[in-house]
Amino acid sequence: MLSLQLADFGAEVIKIEYPGKGDPLRDWKIGGKSLYWKIYARNKKSIALDLRNARARELLFKLVERSQVLIENYRPGTLERMGFGPDALHAKNPKLIIVRVSGWGQTGPYSQKPGFGTLVEGLSGFAAKNGFADREPVLPPTALADMIAGLYGSSAAMMALREVEVKGGKGQVIDVSLLEAIHSVIGPDAAGFKTTGHVPERTGSRSNTVSPRNVFRTRDGRWLSLSGSIQSMAERLYKAVGHPDFTKDERYATNSARLAHFEDAERPISEFIAKHDAEECLRLFEAAEVTAAPVYDIDQFVADEHVLGREVIVDMDDDEVGAMTMHNIIPRLSATPGVMRLAAPKLGQHTAEILARLGVDEAELKQLREKKVI
Repeated sequence: MLSLQLADFGAEVIKIEYPGKGDPLRDWKIGGKSLYWKIYARNKKSIALDLRNARARELLFKLVERSQVLIENYRPGTLERMGFGPDALHAKNPKLIIVRVSGWGQTGPYSQKPGFGTLVEGLSGFAAKNGFADREPVLPPTALADMIAGLYGSSAAMMALREVEVKGGKGQVIDVSLLEAIHSVIGPDAAGFKTTGHVPERTGSRSNTVSPRNVFRTRDGRWLSLSGSIQSMAERLYKAVGHPDFTKDERYATNSARLAHFEDAERPISEFIAKHDAEECLRLFEAAEVTAAPVYDIDQFVADEHVLGREVIVDMDDDEVGAMTMHNIIPRLSATPGVMRLAAPKLGQHTAEILARLGVDEAELKQLREKKVI
């Protein structure tokens, strides 16, 4: 995700992979196809290098000399043991930005532990917030910690590059921890515990901070997501479901009061929605300027008029699957928008192209292939 953001907006991103094996993401398959790889490796190039080989390490240093950013996500200390620690890299290129992504960070008691996103999603407090109070904590079904860390890393890389390019500064090391990245988005839980000494229970789709907020089942078996997160919205909502009196009742008149009586506060909303089909509810709520939306499965999402109108999902040509469907480039820049330039590369697809820039001729390329260095 980190390098995807840079690649989508024009950076030449060169993925270094182990010959014959490639990145593990290639093995995450759906229907026998490496769809994860095809999405998150778009706009990137691939070279195969066995970094256990002295010539391969020499070529990597040459690549470092002419690059601006190096991104790695080994366990802390691994890069140093390979001979590519920050001191060695900065000796070759003092302006190099080194982004180090790890589960727990480069320092601390856990730094040497394996750090998959699943582990930090559990330890961070994120999983404990998800699900219902009488059931187990819920991990996200996606690589959420990794994705958030990647977005932090891409913005940090650009900040560090600005220091070099605008202020004439030196390169630096960026320490991106999956743990810190995901904890940063779960709200003021630490402050709340320090203030009250209370650990809130899981609330399902409800919120610990605003009410009403939940998903509600319609008469035709669909689900709507709905939020009255500001007072004026809550007042419009109760009026729309035929209970304007709730805004005068001290049990429901304020957000704090509704949180204290959340089940009763939601009851008229739930009963109203249960008596109407989804489309009818949405029409009524839209007319009343109430914030509600359908809960979609992916088949409904890709067919939605707004998703189609904004081209949230696009197709990219791919040699294996033809039209490869994926999310569009985000965010949208008015003057310098991102461009879909390259389909996800085959393993080592650009090895010859990149190594030729580093002075490797055809004869050496053949020799390196025979030795399985590339």
